[in-house]
Amino acid sequence: MDLQSVIESIWECKRQGIHYPPEWKGKFSLHDGYQVQLGILDMQLKNGARLAGWKVGLVAKAIQDQLDIHQRVFGHFLENDHLPTGVSLEFDDLLAPLFETELCVTLGAPLKGPGVTPEAARAAISAVAPGIELVEKRGDFAGDLPLTMADNVQQKYFITAPPTEPLPPGDVLSKAVVEVLINGETVDSGSGEDIMDGPEGSVAWLANKLSEFGKKLEKGQQIMTGSFTRQHPIAKGDLIEVNFTPYGSVRAEFQ
Repeated sequence: MDLQSVIESIWECKRQGIHYPPEWKGKFSLHDGYQVQLGILDMQLKNGARLAGWKVGLVAKAIQDQLDIHQRVFGHFLENDHLPTGVSLEFDDLLAPLFETELCVTLGAPLKGPGVTPEAARAAISAVAPGIELVEKRGDFAGDLPLTMADNVQQKYFITAPPTEPLPPGDVLSKAVVEVLINGETVDSGSGEDIMDGPEGSVAWLANKLSEFGKKLEKGQQIMTGSFTRQHPIAKGDLIEVNFTPYGSVRAEFQ
C-alpha cells in the first residue's frame, strides 16, 4: 500500500466533508492510521495552519467501557480548534456532537520519548486549565479504529478556561475531581485517579508514543490529558458546565 496515496485521498475527502471514506475501510493498520493522521497534519501545516498541541483519549475505564476500546489513543489540535470558556456554538453546524471532560496542561519544557516517566512529565507541566473537548460522531469509532485515528479521533474543538499558573509546588493532577452539569443538573463526576497513571501519565504516554513517529512534545504546546468521565451527547439548547476542583470551571452553550 502506498501510504502517501492514502494520506492524499483521505485529505481530499476531508476537504470535501467526507468522513470515514468507505474505500479505505479495513485497508490499513492502526499504526498506519496514526501515520495518515500525522501526514494530514503536515499538509494542514503547509497550508498555513498552526499546531496548538495534542490530545490523549480513552484513558479512564468509564470511557473505555463505553466505547469498548481498552487502549489509549492520540490526536492533535490546531490553534483554530481552541475556544474560550463561555463560548456559544451553533448546534446545527456540528455533526452528532459529544463532549468530554479533561484537564488541559501546558508544557514549560519539551519532552522527548522513549522513556519519559509520569514524574518527568509532571516536572515539565507549567500550567493546568479546566477543559471540555468537543468531538463529533462522524463514523463508527470502534468499528474501524485505524480510520478513526486517520480522522483525528473525531476531534472538533477544545474549550478551556484561564489556567492555573504557576502550579503550587507538589501539586498532583490525579487528585483533581470533576463535576459535570448539563442545564444545571449534575450528570456525572470523576477523579484524576480514574485515569491510567493520572493526567501526568497521559503526557508521559503521549511523549513516548509520538517518539515512535519521530516526533516530540514542544515547550508551549497544550495537551488535553483525557476524559475523567464517559462521553456525553449534546442536544440543541444545552448549557454544559464542568467544574474541576481545584482548577476552576469551564462552560459552553449550544444554540
